[in-house]
Amino acid sequence: MSSCHISKSIARGVVVAPPSKSYAHRILLAAFLSGKSTTISNIELSNDIAATINCIKALGGEVSLSDRSATILGRESAKANVFPCGESGSTLRFFIPVALAKVGAARFCGTAKLFSRGIGEYEKIFAAQGISYSLGPDFLEVKGELKSGTYRISGATSSQYVTGLLFSLPLLGGSSEIIIEPPVQSRPYILITLDVLHSAGIKAYFEDNRINIPGGQSFDLPDSTVEGDWSNAAFLDFYNHIGGDVTVTGLNNDSLQGDRVYRQLFDRLENGWCQIDIADCIDLGPVLFTMAAIKHGALFTNTARLRIKESDRIADIIAELEKVGAGAVVNDNTVEILPVKPAQIAGLSGITFDCHNDHRLAMSLTALASMFGADLCGYECVAKSFPGFFEVVKHLNIDVNNG
Repeated sequence: MSSCHISKSIARGVVVAPPSKSYAHRILLAAFLSGKSTTISNIELSNDIAATINCIKALGGEVSLSDRSATILGRESAKANVFPCGESGSTLRFFIPVALAKVGAARFCGTAKLFSRGIGEYEKIFAAQGISYSLGPDFLEVKGELKSGTYRISGATSSQYVTGLLFSLPLLGGSSEIIIEPPVQSRPYILITLDVLHSAGIKAYFEDNRINIPGGQSFDLPDSTVEGDWSNAAFLDFYNHIGGDVTVTGLNNDSLQGDRVYRQLFDRLENGWCQIDIADCIDLGPVLFTMAAIKHGALFTNTARLRIKESDRIADIIAELEKVGAGAVVNDNTVEILPVKPAQIAGLSGITFDCHNDHRLAMSLTALASMFGADLCGYECVAKSFPGFFEVVKHLNIDVNNG
């Protein structure tokens, strides 16, 4: 595990937001399912996007990468039934039903951490449809026929299950319905999926908590460009709230991305203690907790899903924030962050932050470290979603010494 030192420094400059990982996963999969040559522009080869590309290849697709673009040539049959997912939960959960719909059998491989996050909603479907499966610490083997019909998915778990079904059910002969049992959390991610599906000519009708999907459809995605990522832009814009002067460009102000709300949430945290529901912007948890710790504190609700991300984002970010004097009160589905006094931050030194192999913790802690100077252990995990992150912050005048 590598470490770097972040010296006390103030961010200044203009930077382009990286491409949206959420859109990229979905657009790449839609391009493959279109069965023709499709070029996707504004692609960044993060570890998670590389996992999706590798699974496209496992299904028989051909992928050509060039100058931040990818050309996908879809095929009808798989070259292999082994799908390497790395640590990407999106890749795993998107491809399980797609592989069943396309080839009927598959072995998914990845890290133990990935599989510890579970596939619970799919296990229910496997049992209901007679799909055989074997789940180990770092693999899943499935075999069977995915059938059209009615699917009930818990809205309190990951929306990735809904997305996986939305990409596979249109391919089946009969029509289907997905009933999302309330509360429907992460709704913006479902809307992103539907946006990509509609761009590919797929019909799906979302009303209340039900999605109706006609069967017998075909994908036809035109050449596309991935829009900027509001999730990762939040970590760059955060510097504006700790004395910096940063302009983030390349963002779609009309985006469906739920994390677009970060600007309003930052303003609320800046103006005083507040209560924030993160049900629809769960990935902002680490940066919002960090900002609350150095501002006025806050109570966050609908936090439980933070425990099943790349790390336990509740316990792990709190452990790091405690190093600067912040506190927390944690309940089953709420977290209150108790702020550190500004005078304490000014006098901090000799701190080493642990990134816990979580890209969103690493980016949050980089900004925090720039306020007083600190070491960052395991910083390379940013490659999961934003491999160019440290080059970007260096461009913004943050002093990073990573050898």
